[in-house]
Amino acid sequence: MIARLRGQLAVVGTDGVIVDVGGVGYHVLVPAGAFPQRIGEEVVVHTHLSVREDSLTLFGFPNVAALRLFERLLGVNGIGPKLALSALATLGAAALRDAILTEDAASLVTVPGLGRKTAQRLILELGGSLGADQPSSDHVPPPATDDPRAEVRLALASLGYQPAEITRALQGTNDAGNDDRDALLRRALQALAGTA
Repeated sequence: MIARLRGQLAVVGTDGVIVDVGGVGYHVLVPAGAFPQRIGEEVVVHTHLSVREDSLTLFGFPNVAALRLFERLLGVNGIGPKLALSALATLGAAALRDAILTEDAASLVTVPGLGRKTAQRLILELGGSLGADQPSSDHVPPPATDDPRAEVRLALASLGYQPAEITRALQGTNDAGNDDRDALLRRALQALAGTA
């Protein structure tokens, strides 16, 4: 089983990334924006291998906590790998965990493909044990405030942009300076408006 990949980020696509490990490219489905590294930079991807009759699919995450949460989601009836990945991409690991623990079904149903009944099942099946089985060292903190790209990503999400749109907009700013949050936000908004 492939549990972790360490290599160069070779391709960033709308449905995942390709990580070059010793000349072999692994296609990994990841939450949109989970890996802010540029192409050619080193990444470490914690993976889950989904085995089906007709396919082997790698799902990847930037840390062990997100991977464990993904695997817990898979244990809930009606949650498959694509829906679990969508939940992590839409809410992020910390917000998803909090929504389940606080029984916030309204936040859960914002995940595309996740209806009210499935949200209630998530809360029922995971709510009591999700916090207890996760060591505090694995808690996923919110993005650091000194990371301008993470701040811009949160700002765009709060404006209603979808994760895939945000990722595309931020990829368009890779050649610009990344230290100025306001300039980065302006360029991303211009890209989203088609005026960049």
